[in-house]
Amino acid sequence: MASSLALDAAPRRAPLRHRTPRVLFIGGSMNQTTQMHQIARALDGCEPWFTAHYASGALQWAAERGWLDFTVLGGQARRRSEAYFAAHGLRVDHRGARGGYDLVVTSSDLVVPDNIRDVPIVLVQEGMMDPERWIYHVVRRTGLPRWLANTATTGQSHAYRAFCVASAGYRDDFVRKGVDASRLVVTGIPNFDDCASYARNAFPHRGYVLAATSCLRETLKREDRAAFIARARRIADGRPLLFKLHPNERHGRATREIARHAPEATVLTDGDTNHMIANCDVLVTRYSSVVFVALALGKEVHADVPLDRLRRLLPWQNGGTAARRIADVCRTVLGA
Repeated sequence: MASSLALDAAPRRAPLRHRTPRVLFIGGSMNQTTQMHQIARALDGCEPWFTAHYASGALQWAAERGWLDFTVLGGQARRRSEAYFAAHGLRVDHRGARGGYDLVVTSSDLVVPDNIRDVPIVLVQEGMMDPERWIYHVVRRTGLPRWLANTATTGQSHAYRAFCVASAGYRDDFVRKGVDASRLVVTGIPNFDDCASYARNAFPHRGYVLAATSCLRETLKREDRAAFIARARRIADGRPLLFKLHPNERHGRATREIARHAPEATVLTDGDTNHMIANCDVLVTRYSSVVFVALALGKEVHADVPLDRLRRLLPWQNGGTAARRIADVCRTVLGA
């Protein structure tokens, strides 16, 4: 789709067979950003560039004014992505402004910026999808913007050539929701394809109940945090209780709440959550991708999603080869 924005004007590129393909990887949350980096490393023979997630038009205008800092379009998510790019010495092309890309790889199609609509896109599932709440059905029936339903509408832009998904269970779910089955490829997804590896860690604690919090309130969703804390205490039933705070939530507020309702608990604001899950006996959470790590490791899980559904959706444990498999899909799209 044409756009009047200067960043949408891309130079004409030479035939691909005579040069190194240029690929734009779009980050977002830290999970999305690290996934993109792993895929880029597996996609040798290309010229990789990176950007934090971005939009076009009114959404980008709002993001630049800080109005969307509670989303991956700004705030802490953008700062974390850009810090990650710098720490790893990655080439950054802010908002893909250089243009001339042969392929775009992204973990979200809720917003498809104007300047990549004419470029082949490979979409990669980021983790657990949001539930199909009432807003999802309103969006589907009315054509309202997909981002209003968050990740529940992932895959429904149909703007991509291929969509790499976590498992056969998720493939079936996406087909049920209207995604073209011919574009779906079960590859597994980085960060969730070798959960057994997380058992090798230096986290000092073992034999505890781990409560992994969410950033629901920071993304303008309802949450009864006092009830969640009380639930975790009941499940712990005298066992050591650790709370791992979500990186995107307000840590000061969350810490005060836990001190008030569960003063005996330990609160952790940083560290590798996957290692904490590997060493725990029980995981308590709401609606989070971390449940997949716990299930893959055989932990007792308490979540807002039925366990039989979670087991059906569990990402393919393929020994950490998902990034390579996704890179192979990228090569196929480039070759086409």
